[in-house]
Order: sequence, then structure tokens, then C-alpha cells
Amino acid sequence: MNSQPSPRTQVRRLPDRGRYDEETIHGILDAAFLCHVSFVVDGQPFTIPTLFGRKRNCLYLHGSSASRTMRELQKGIPACVVVTLVDGLVLARSAFHHSINYRSVVAFGTARLVEDPEAKMAALETVSENVIPGRWAEVRAPAPVELKATAVIEFTIEEASAKVRNGPPKDDEEDYALPVWAGVLPLRTVTGEPRDDGRVVDGVAMPASVERYQKR
Repeated sequence: MNSQPSPRTQVRRLPDRGRYDEETIHGILDAAFLCHVSFVVDGQPFTIPTLFGRKRNCLYLHGSSASRTMRELQKGIPACVVVTLVDGLVLARSAFHHSINYRSVVAFGTARLVEDPEAKMAALETVSENVIPGRWAEVRAPAPVELKATAVIEFTIEEASAKVRNGPPKDDEEDYALPVWAGVLPLRTVTGEPRDDGRVVDGVAMPASVERYQKR
């Protein structure tokens, strides 16, 4: 991955928020499990949300072998993957200066179809482990017919940039005298109480992966 910004990765609006180092970019990707993939087919742009997993400089995506997204991406067309994490609402004294604290990545590259069965299974494990670590070892592995019905795409990141905003609101100096509360309302994703599906075999306890995830 190129760590120097190019015309398509250069952050132009508020450039001081731009980050181009692998440590920041990979850290944001690894803190998320949902991305949005954008591509163009016959002049029509599409953006599709999907789960993903990262290994080194590649992102693994999966879906039905019959899906348009999988069919198009495996052709090697240019694509863009975006991940966004929202960390807080930034509440200023003026409506104009309200904002959010966030971490985002925009990655450009091309994709290829993973066809080798072992590599395909490993990629699916990467996605699963990114969503909930440890779960893959607790469940039945995909059967051959299921593996055949699933397409796995390896998206190689050619270029990427991150954009990060943190800290308090930045009001106009004259507005600091206004009798208006201002600050940051932090946001985070939390887990609720796990609920079984009503058909768990008697004596089966909550798995370690769920317990660990709930305590994070």
C-alpha cells in the first residue's frame, strides 16, 4: 500500500485530519467489521454494505456466488471500500459548528476471486474472526455445497487514506460568552444480554467467544 497521498487519496477538506500511515489505517479497519463497497457498472454507481476481515494489506469480502457485487468485483474492476467509526457527537454553541468525532478509511484497489478451497476457507475464517473472535472454532465449518454457493473476494488495498476528528467543538471566539452548553457526547457500540434462539440443546452453555465479546 502506498503511504504517500495521491490525487485520489489526498484529504482536501480539513487536510490536517488526514492520515496516510499503515498503522492508523489498519487500526481503524481492525476496529470495524462493516464496510461499504462502491463500484460502477455500465455508468451506474452502487454502494453495498458488507462484512469484511483484514489480513495484511488485503480485505476479504464474501457473499452469494450469484450476487451482482461478487460477480462484478471478481472481474477486477476498480472499487472503493469505506469504513467509518463514530466516536461522539460534538455539540457547539452555534448550529454551524456542530460536528462528530470519527475515524474513517477510504481504500482504493481491485479485487480477485479466491478459488482455491483452502484459501477460500481461510478467508472466511478471517471474516468470521473479525466479527467475533473465537466463534469459528465453536461452530460447524462450511460444507462443500455451502462453500460452492459462496463467493469470496480478496480486495488488495493499493492506496488508502484515513481521516480522524477528535476533541471538543471549535466555536467562534465571540460565541464562547454565550450561555449555551457545549461539549462532546461520546458514542460507543455496546452489547446487550445474549439471547439463545430457543432451540439450543439442553446443557449447552454460552460459548467463550460470546462471553469475551460481551466483556470487551
